[in-house]
Amino acid sequence: MSEDKHKLNGAAWYTLSGDVNSDMVHRVFDAVADMTEDGVETAHILLQSNGGYVSDGLCLYNYLRNLPIKIVMYNGGAVASIAVILFLSGDERYASETARFMVHKSHASAPSGARPDALRIIVEGLQADDARTESILREHLTLADEHWAVHAYSDLHLTAREAHKVGLVQDVTDFKPPKGKRVTNI
Repeated sequence: MSEDKHKLNGAAWYTLSGDVNSDMVHRVFDAVADMTEDGVETAHILLQSNGGYVSDGLCLYNYLRNLPIKIVMYNGGAVASIAVILFLSGDERYASETARFMVHKSHASAPSGARPDALRIIVEGLQADDARTESILREHLTLADEHWAVHAYSDLHLTAREAHKVGLVQDVTDFKPPKGKRVTNI
């Protein structure tokens, strides 16, 4: 066993921030390659993101859910939009007392003067994205009817305590790497 692997004891600590986009996808792929090489069995990831592209979020969700590595997600501040789906890829999920989540349906803009057929394609894409993300939300969360009503037409904001009640997090606790453990930015 190498000295580095011994120091990890199978667990490693990471931060992941920024927009959910192709750059983040590449950073996560590279980090997971390193995790695999280093023998990481449990990856603790502090996520900070206001969202991004649905397709990239879904890619990361599916990728992380199927790894032979236990993923433990933390929200220490804000996780919003498609980043909530990425957060749900964690086998375990936690949030700091002051953390917030914001869940909403997809949105897009159309160029000025867009033709009806172009608008129809945009709307169909948004509806497909919403169906995919809602199925993941329903798989993991127990939202009340009033939550779904808000989600249907507006942004649904959840505190850490509210997120705990609906199953988004297992507990309200901070990201606390053990003393002496390296924290790597993905």
